[in-house]
Amino acid sequence: MIDLVLSVDVHASAGTTWLALTDWERQHEWMLGTHVEVVEGDGRSVGSKLSAFTGVRGVGVTDPMVITSWEPPVRCTVRHLGSVVKGTGAFHVHAKGAHSSTFVWSESLVPPLGPAGQLGWPVVKPAFVIGLRYSLKRFAKFAESYSVGQV
Repeated sequence: MIDLVLSVDVHASAGTTWLALTDWERQHEWMLGTHVEVVEGDGRSVGSKLSAFTGVRGVGVTDPMVITSWEPPVRCTVRHLGSVVKGTGAFHVHAKGAHSSTFVWSESLVPPLGPAGQLGWPVVKPAFVIGLRYSLKRFAKFAESYSVGQV
């Protein structure tokens, strides 16, 4: 199992951070190379299904997910249902004041390719973490200027 936990401080209320985080179809504005869409349900309740594609010019990985916990504005958990990405993910928002919060992204993933994937993870991890940290910094800016209905 691969466990990752990363966080970023956001100069926005927990409610605003939550709304920005769960605006799935705008995730491409802050997450590197990823487009998410709601494919079943409303995207804001247990059982809703999401599909994330991460890649460039049609070459990449599709990550189907189902929301398994929905506790606004604090926590959302998903189960990854794909053949490449398997495991669970959680998004937590911690209020730190009226206009400040922390977003925590955590994943517990089964590496693809079995033992080879587990052995290869230490090689891939540094680049993966750098990309995720960069995306989280972009998320903070996104959330700090978040406006519902903005295109």
